[in-house]
Amino acid sequence: MKSINGVMLSKMITNASKLLDINRDRIDALNVFPVPDGDTGTNMSLTVKSAVKELKAVKSHTMQEVCEAVTRGALRGARGNSGVITSQVFRGVCSTLSKSQQDVDVKTFVKSMKTATEIAYGAVSKPKEGTMLTVCRMMSEAATSSKAKSFEDLFVDVIRKGEEALELTPELLPVLKKAGVVDSGGMGLLTIFKGMQKAILGEEVEGTEEEIVEQQEEKAVEHADILNLGVIEFGYCTEFFITNIKKKTTLAAIDKLREYLMTIGDSVIVVGDLEFVKVHVHTNQPGRALSHALELGEIDKVKIENMLEQNRELMKKYQAEKKEMGMLSICSGKGFETIFKDIAVDRVIEGGQTMNPSADDIASAICRINADNVFVFPNNKNIILAAEQSKQLVEGKNIHVIPTKNVPQGILAALSFNPEESPSVNKINMLHAIDNVAAGQVTYAVRNTKVDGFTLSKGDIIGLNDKKILAKSNDIGECTLNLIEKLANESHSVVNLYFGADIKEEDAEVICNKVREKFPELDVELFFGGQAVYYFVVSLE
Repeated sequence: MKSINGVMLSKMITNASKLLDINRDRIDALNVFPVPDGDTGTNMSLTVKSAVKELKAVKSHTMQEVCEAVTRGALRGARGNSGVITSQVFRGVCSTLSKSQQDVDVKTFVKSMKTATEIAYGAVSKPKEGTMLTVCRMMSEAATSSKAKSFEDLFVDVIRKGEEALELTPELLPVLKKAGVVDSGGMGLLTIFKGMQKAILGEEVEGTEEEIVEQQEEKAVEHADILNLGVIEFGYCTEFFITNIKKKTTLAAIDKLREYLMTIGDSVIVVGDLEFVKVHVHTNQPGRALSHALELGEIDKVKIENMLEQNRELMKKYQAEKKEMGMLSICSGKGFETIFKDIAVDRVIEGGQTMNPSADDIASAICRINADNVFVFPNNKNIILAAEQSKQLVEGKNIHVIPTKNVPQGILAALSFNPEESPSVNKINMLHAIDNVAAGQVTYAVRNTKVDGFTLSKGDIIGLNDKKILAKSNDIGECTLNLIEKLANESHSVVNLYFGADIKEEDAEVICNKVREKFPELDVELFFGGQAVYYFVVSLE
């Protein structure tokens, strides 16, 4: 697609609205202010829905009419800080596109993204990096540097950079890193662009939130650690319109209102023109904000939310839901993640061979488990020390690191958990449980070497446990059989095979059947682990 017209832009905005609405709960969950400040996902969704409502009323779909409808609808429906900024992003895009008397090419759309960034930054009294502004800017920069000749290729470059920007937000904004989440507004903006991309690709946005997440292969969204957030300095989220602007009012007077609001609060946004103005401010003196606005015109659609009371209710709910014990597991692979969640593990973070999480990563995950006692399963000998170190980074919780050296040990430890027992009894039971499993992995040699009595060539299939190499072959199935033979003893009655990301399910089934044939005395089960590096993780119990 080398160009888009008003009809296509309308489809892009509509698709963006649908995808944002589907994922708004996930975006809401990322809020890191001491209260959900109107809920970012909900506010952004309602803002874009207002633009879509205006679109449905247009008589024709010329680029100019579509742009005017989107700009007008987004600003009139803007809610919360994030919603107003979203409206300004749309305003910037549309201000450039509306100048075109014909279809818009890639070059013009790139210019519109640059304008959107400038207007969005200009709308905020004190722009902060690590917010949706950063995501907007970096996507715009990616568009500018892209060599794409089609809209399909342009959006691939833009969204790739948007995802990088979103992952960067915790490094730029300390409160995000402290709460262990990415910026919610940035997630919302990226979702908007993903919805627009689907329209360009001719795809309709349908299905449940879970289906959309799976389709986009996005990471699971986590709630912020509310106990690690700051105090509320300004307690009332105040929003309103200024309409029927007085004849004597000037643009300079609107700027002075913005400057005044900055002296009595924060999160100040004042956008609009001499027709109507949208105001958002967090303040302890909403009456003063309203009285100063009355000097410019009439006020309408006033909304004042007591964030102090919201915070008290949030903390009350958090304390009511707190439990005595929780569990955290570290593993690699979607299958293993699902298994741990199915056996009541509260949180799972990614980690394993070649990707060891830091002590800070583990501490952040621990903080977001609403329990007084947290059991941690490192599931890799290289992660145990970092898990122990995380204890020094967490206050107010008792952390029990169970020294699991592999995922099968972690699964057995989690299965031994009994919420009716005390933390000390559970810890003892978990430690005993990990002694009752023999585990191994089937992988490949990465270089030529001699070790553990084997002469290995790069690419050889090898079977090993946590201590040494036990088997070697040129065939994955044969190596798996040899490994199980070395691990098995009279006490074992069950073999669990977890196949990884690099082996097809039908091939795994064939190997599983060979294991059943060779070891008829054992119950053999096959599961999807989805792990990298290892073709199979083997567990004998």
